Amino acid sequence: MYSPVSIVALSSISSLGNTQEEVWNSYKNNQACFVYRDFPNFKAIISQLSSQSKEKIKALRNSNSKYKSLDDSVLFSIYIGREAIVQAGWGSTDNFGINIGSSRGATQLFESYHETFIKENKVKPLSSPTTTLGNLSSWVAQDLKTKGPEISHSITCSTALHSVLNGIAWINSGMCKKFLVGGSEAPLTAFTVAQMKALKIYSEEDMKIDEFPCKALDENKGANTMILGEGAALACLEKGKQDGALAVIEGIGYATELLEHNVSISAEADCFKESMKMALKNHNPDDIDIVVTHTPGTVKGDLSEIKAIQSIFNNKLPFLTTNKWKIGHTLGASGMLSLEMAVLMLQNQEEIGVPFLKNQNPVKKINNILVNAVGFGGNAVSILLSK
Repeated sequence: MYSPVSIVALSSISSLGNTQEEVWNSYKNNQACFVYRDFPNFKAIISQLSSQSKEKIKALRNSNSKYKSLDDSVLFSIYIGREAIVQAGWGSTDNFGINIGSSRGATQLFESYHETFIKENKVKPLSSPTTTLGNLSSWVAQDLKTKGPEISHSITCSTALHSVLNGIAWINSGMCKKFLVGGSEAPLTAFTVAQMKALKIYSEEDMKIDEFPCKALDENKGANTMILGEGAALACLEKGKQDGALAVIEGIGYATELLEHNVSISAEADCFKESMKMALKNHNPDDIDIVVTHTPGTVKGDLSEIKAIQSIFNNKLPFLTTNKWKIGHTLGASGMLSLEMAVLMLQNQEEIGVPFLKNQNPVKKINNILVNAVGFGGNAVSILLSK
């Protein structure tokens, strides 16, 4: 990383809310944001937008005839993209770049088109252009009227933090001064949830939603407890340490490891070891106050990341936390929602813990937070944030 990059604005929409005040207040309570949903042939626990947030997305869809054919993942991005650039004070003449990714893309819309094709043996005219990943950044660029570069991509569950890497690379190269980065996911469809259940990693239907059905970061859980959630988060990046920045990105790390299994990382999470080492290159591990883990709530996935953290910090662990016990796994958006959580902890100088983990000491002062993400394919990213 050639120079620090500032986060000058953040915007999100998820089961936590859709303003920074709502999100922080939601983090302050120990209630998980889960509900039951009945799908054809099965029931599952999921994390969805609040009714108020759903109404806002519905209003956005109805505000423009062109938006009626867009997937929720695209509408999430448009909605919070507007808020982010207002916070940042950016205008269309800034020609900022955009990189918004998704693990699954236009899931709901694609499945709807496919169902129509099976039933009627024909496809609607817009089925192809409205289900590409390019929809995310291109529609946000159209809405915000920027002429900067547009990137949409999928690197599974580390997608959002990979967008941060891309934004930093463009800024440090001098090819672009500002970048809007993040991830968006609307995966709460019967087929997508069924895929996760088929992998045997999903929280069981008989779990009680008022008793922490996702045991993310719990080393002693006896079963996989991942739960899917929907949401999106975007950050505005600018080069250098900007006055009034929400946080500064002081280090970045990334790594990919050879797969032992096509849905897991190694038992020691070698990719996380390498990504954390790279992010901490110019820092002493003792300087890190908090690590926001990826830990999706699976037995092997959580334990391997914990082992990697223990290796890097030589068992002198910083405060460990995650938000997946509360909002589930939002796949391609999860890394940016974790980064948002880290920024809020830095801003408010208060750690947000996991209520069923009792053996951690409070943090006296929060100066540096490390945020992790990894996805199918063994591609890890670590971002070091400073106050």
